[in-house]
Amino acid sequence: MIGTKGGFTRPGRSWRADGRPEHLRAAIDGSLKRLRLARIDLYQFHTPDSRVPFLDSVGTLAEAQRAGKIRHIGLSNVSVAQLEEAERLVKVVSVQNEYNLGDRASEDVLAACARRGIAFIPWYPLGAGAVLRSAKVKRLASRHGASAAQVALAWLLAHSPVMLPIPGTGALAHLEENVAAAALRLSAEDLASLG
Repeated sequence: MIGTKGGFTRPGRSWRADGRPEHLRAAIDGSLKRLRLARIDLYQFHTPDSRVPFLDSVGTLAEAQRAGKIRHIGLSNVSVAQLEEAERLVKVVSVQNEYNLGDRASEDVLAACARRGIAFIPWYPLGAGAVLRSAKVKRLASRHGASAAQVALAWLLAHSPVMLPIPGTGALAHLEENVAAAALRLSAEDLASLG
């Protein structure tokens, strides 16, 4: 399954939300061309754009879905209210918000996804490395003979049945280490020690 996102531009050095329907249509068509696909399995709206009505952006994805360009629709960086608003228009299959042991600001969104059976994809699942420096995580990793990253990923997987972490990596060994986190079983005591 191939998933990608749209709704951001990079004019210069910083990223900027762009939820305009014309931008999203061009981004979807560009992704189809670059990926050499007739249909994208999962297309996620990158972030709400305060300059564009949210449902105008979501409606553009619904339009592309009806046209057969998108199979499933996901959202990123949304609140529970925005998720509910989007669901009045489309079936949402995933939400991708920042979430990790050190940043649980999207706990309410995760809970809403769990109630609805929507995949929750935490971005920065390792907190850009900050989680790996946590003394609690390091102690638990040492006790289990695991890496700090494996403990952080195992915590995410144990925290919710709809959790789907996607840690980035550029090395096969690191990928294998991350995948092995799925086999690490943390006890109730372990989970409590992480808070």
